[in-house]
Amino acid sequence: MKLSELKSGEVGCVTTLQKLSQDARKRLMTMGMLPNTNITLVRRAPMGDPLQVEVRGVSIALRVSIADDIEVERV
Repeated sequence: MKLSELKSGEVGCVTTLQKLSQDARKRLMTMGMLPNTNITLVRRAPMGDPLQVEVRGVSIALRVSIADDIEVERV
């Protein structure tokens, strides 16, 4: 499933980042978003974009278009 499909408070495990551009993938991996890493969708902005996620204790804001390219498995 896509990261953007998680509901607030749900936890997923990142399976692949291959759909992202190389630059975006590099930036996210530097921030700790690696395959087989748990990620929590903290909340959505009132209009739905961006999303606040937490990875390895780091809070990150992601656009829905980027979250659509991140594949996760619900934990």
